[in-house]
Amino acid sequence: KSKFTAKDIAAMKATAALKAADRNPYSWNMEFYEYPDGSGYEGRFTKCGICVLMKELGLYDLTPALCHLDYTMSEAGGVTNFVRQYTLASGGPYCDCGYKKKKSK
Repeated sequence: KSKFTAKDIAAMKATAALKAADRNPYSWNMEFYEYPDGSGYEGRFTKCGICVLMKELGLYDLTPALCHLDYTMSEAGGVTNFVRQYTLASGGPYCDCGYKKKKSK
């Protein structure tokens, strides 16, 4: 329920600034984009530690199934609609993890 709070957004920005995959191949590099209409935000991942690990293990063809769990995890939180166009594992230019605020009923 803390999604979209000032603390949540600050943590996303801090994570983006780390560029952790530059030092650890099993981590991630991402950029943070707030939607201009205030409806949510996107974490855009340009390096993925899961992709690296799955390639090393010879299991890369299973990676898109792991990416699909992002939808399940977002839905479990109950406050977001997860949106995505690309994943690195499916040959996309990046993984876009978009979190749109659910409309109140």
